Amino acid sequence: MKILMVNPNLTAAITAMMAAVARAAAAPGTEIMPITGEFGAQVIGSRAENAIAQHGIMDLVARHHAGCDAVVLGVSLDTALFALRELLSVPVVGLTEAGLLTACMAGSRVGLITLGGRMIPVYQDLVRTYGLEHRVVSVGAIENSPLQATTDPDAVKKSVAAACLEMIERDRVEAIVLAGAALAGFSTSLRETCPVPLIDCMACAVPMAEMLVRLKLAKATTGSLAHPGARVLRGVSEPLMSLFDPAKTKP
Repeated sequence: MKILMVNPNLTAAITAMMAAVARAAAAPGTEIMPITGEFGAQVIGSRAENAIAQHGIMDLVARHHAGCDAVVLGVSLDTALFALRELLSVPVVGLTEAGLLTACMAGSRVGLITLGGRMIPVYQDLVRTYGLEHRVVSVGAIENSPLQATTDPDAVKKSVAAACLEMIERDRVEAIVLAGAALAGFSTSLRETCPVPLIDCMACAVPMAEMLVRLKLAKATTGSLAHPGARVLRGVSEPLMSLFDPAKTKP
């Protein structure tokens, strides 16, 4: 099995962190193919940057998905998730969606911690998109930057640990999702300091992608996730344009 892991951010160090977690979570024989973005934000930290990343990640997937059995979006905002599910015949798994769904099986009250306070409303919107607002009772953030997770991980771990304990005491959460591509792998070293399950989104996304491949679910042919059919496009790359040809997106 071959899984394409796409990070639309331009920070290769974060891609490497996610790839290490993905490979550790993968079953024997599964190959992880990591790809880093080529245009857009160094690290997505706003709705505007995420809008640019939608084009970026779709273009990357268009150019690199051939021969892959599934796609994992290596971006915590699950950028372009439903658009790619429309266009591709292989499973597409969102990082935070996978983490949230796993957390719902680990606790009845779920919390989410990310990087940067301005992103809290963005993640609250994402939670509502997945219909999980009654299960995800708390969304919080640490003020460390994503890049600091690669340059000073000990400081970030200290902030995450404190935020987890505060959230557990204040909101009685029973499982916490670490939402942020830059937080990949952090849960392992923090488990002993946290009295509830810490969810690493990439460690959830890869096994979910493998499961979906093995289930061999049919591609929807009706509804909003059916392929939209041939469209008239201008100014996009040839690989991305080809995703709109149903004949070229079949496995």
